[in-house]
Amino acid sequence: MSITSNTRVQTGLETDLARRFPAQFLWGAATASYQIEGAVREDGRGPSIWDDFAATPGKVFQGHTGEVAADHYHRVEEDVALMAQLGLGAYRFSIAWPRILPEGRGTVNQAGLDFYDRLVDTLLAHGIQPFATLYHWDLPSPLQQVGGWVNRATAYAFAEYAEVVTRRLGDRVANWITLNEPWCSAYLGYGIGVHAPGLSDRQAAIDAAHHLLLAHGLAVPRMRAVLPSGAQVGITLLLNQIYGADERAETLRDMQLAYQFSNGWFLDPIYRARYPERFFEHLALNPPPIQAGDLEMIAAPLDFLGVNNYSRILIRGAQTQPLADRCEGVSPIPNSCYTDMGWEIYPHGLRDLLVSVARDYPVSKLYVTENGAAFPDVWDGGETVSDPRRLAYLHDYITACAEAIEQGAPLCGYFVWSLLDNFEWGEGYAKRFGIVYVDYPTQRRIIKESGHWYAALLHAFRNLQP
Repeated sequence: MSITSNTRVQTGLETDLARRFPAQFLWGAATASYQIEGAVREDGRGPSIWDDFAATPGKVFQGHTGEVAADHYHRVEEDVALMAQLGLGAYRFSIAWPRILPEGRGTVNQAGLDFYDRLVDTLLAHGIQPFATLYHWDLPSPLQQVGGWVNRATAYAFAEYAEVVTRRLGDRVANWITLNEPWCSAYLGYGIGVHAPGLSDRQAAIDAAHHLLLAHGLAVPRMRAVLPSGAQVGITLLLNQIYGADERAETLRDMQLAYQFSNGWFLDPIYRARYPERFFEHLALNPPPIQAGDLEMIAAPLDFLGVNNYSRILIRGAQTQPLADRCEGVSPIPNSCYTDMGWEIYPHGLRDLLVSVARDYPVSKLYVTENGAAFPDVWDGGETVSDPRRLAYLHDYITACAEAIEQGAPLCGYFVWSLLDNFEWGEGYAKRFGIVYVDYPTQRRIIKESGHWYAALLHAFRNLQP
C-alpha cells in the first residue's frame, strides 16, 4: 500500500473547534465517479457525455480526460483504508449511470453493480457510512443522442436507473442523493457549453433544468418503495449567499434576481412546488414545458438537503442583464483572497447561507455535501504536501459551520471536497482540491497537511464523545 503514514499531533485548537459540534455530527469527504474512477472502458461500462466532451478538442484543459483519473476503480481497498486512516465517519461517492445501464436504460450491467457492492461493503467493513449520489453529471451517451436532459424521456430513464441501484444497494446504504448540482448540469452544460454536453442554448438550459428536477421527483417515490424504513433521501444543490455592496434600489433588485438564478431556480420548485415569480420573464426566456402534476412531483418530501458551497455572490452596481452576467464570473473584490479557481474565500457566506436556507424553506436536516478549495500544491517527494492555505480555508469554513449551528441551522454533517486530487471537469488535472495529493504518473497518494489537520479534528471530536 502506497499511503503515507505521517500523522499530525492533535492540539487544543482542534478540540476547541470539535467541541462546538453536536455528538451525532457526521464528518466525511466527497468524490464523484467520473472524476476519480477511470476504467471508462472496463467491465461493460458505456460511454458518458463527459467521455465525449473530454474527447472533443478544445473542451478540456490540454485534452485531459477521465480515462484513468485517480484509478479509484482499481484501488478501492487502498482508498477506503486511506479514509479510515483519516478517521472519516462517512464517504460521499457517486454512481456512474453508464456503468449500471450502458444504454441509459434497458439491460443492467451486473459488473457495474458489483463494483459498487464491493465499494459499499469495504466502507462498512471500516465503519464508514456510505452516502450515495445517483447522478453527478455522467449521463450515458445514448441518452444524449436523443436529446439528453432536454428530452423529457430522460427523466423517466433516470427514475428507472434510480430504482435499479437502490434495489441492489439499499439494504446497506442508508443515505441517498438523487442529483448533484442540477444548476451546473443545466446551465453550464446546456446554457453556456463549458460542461458536457457542451451546448450553448439558454432555452435548452431552462428545459433541461426542469427535466432534471422532474427526474428527481419521479425517482424519490420509486426509491422509497424499495428502500427499507429509515433510509434517507435528499438532493444536493450548489447554493450561494447573495450580498449587496450598497442599499441602492437597483442593487437590491439585482440581489433578488441573482438569488432567483443561483438558488431559487431549484429551491422553489423543490420546496414550494413553483418557480420563482417572473423568473423566466427576467431571463427573457420561455418557461419550460411543464406538464400537469410536474411541480407536485418535483416537490416530493425529502429527508435532507445537501448544500454545496464554495463562494458568495456580491452585487456591485446595476447591470442591464444581471442574471446573464453576474453568475458567470465577477471582477475581483479589493482586499479579498481567492482560490486557484478564482473563487473568493468568504467563510461567513457559508454560515449565512445555511442559516437563511433553514429559515426560508421547510428543511429539517442539512448537510454540507461539498466544500473545499483548489490551490497549486507541489509535492517535493516527501511524506506530506504542504498546503497551509487549504488548511486555513477548511478551519475557517468549518468554524462557519459551527456558527451556523449555533444560530439554529439544522446542520448534521460536513463533507470536504475532495478526498483526492482528481479530474476537475473542464480544468482537467490542472486544479487540485484534494486533502490527499495524487501523483498521477504513479498514482501514489500522499496526505496533505490539510488532511492531517482534518484527521486531527475528527480524532478530537471522537475523543469528546462519551
